[in-house]
Amino acid sequence: MIRIDAEQISERENYKLLTGTVVPRPIALVTTLSEEGVLNAAPFSYFNIITADPPLISVSVQRKKGIPKDTSRNAIATGEFVVHIADESYIEKLNVTAASLPPEESEVALAGLTAVPGERISVPGIAEAKVRLECVLEQAIPLGGTGEAPAADLLIGRVVRYHLDETICDERNHIDAAALRPVSRLAGASYAKLGGQFEVERPS
Repeated sequence: MIRIDAEQISERENYKLLTGTVVPRPIALVTTLSEEGVLNAAPFSYFNIITADPPLISVSVQRKKGIPKDTSRNAIATGEFVVHIADESYIEKLNVTAASLPPEESEVALAGLTAVPGERISVPGIAEAKVRLECVLEQAIPLGGTGEAPAADLLIGRVVRYHLDETICDERNHIDAAALRPVSRLAGASYAKLGGQFEVERPS
């Protein structure tokens, strides 16, 4: 068994070990609206569920040299954002939204994605996604960093409306993962599709 002291290695080495071992990770494509009205979109794999009561999800947005990214800055300013689940049907366009653009340019336009109005919030969503989660910002928590500036902003969103493509759910709103065809993140430039599935009964 290899043993590595996390405090004795660099941030980059920790990043490689974490992204290589915590796999697969779900991908959230997050849209936010700037105060100037520019629709921003960016993908994040530091993303998961927190609780169902109320429905809370988390997205960790890493800062760049201590400076918050557009996603966290916009979400904090407006108190709203939309999370889309990555799927095979639009993964190539989703990947384009990872480009570093200035705040006045929209990744949605660059990727050729289709914006649709929000219903419970003012932030538009993306029509191509089979799952859209309209969220209001519950908390934004600056975390990490070895200096004065935090390394990331942890956005906690409360889901206020689900948008589900009718091809992925039944009359009881049970989601068919095979129909959703989700895409997850591995390390480096590697992604994964939904593979073989099996069931294990939980003990009582």
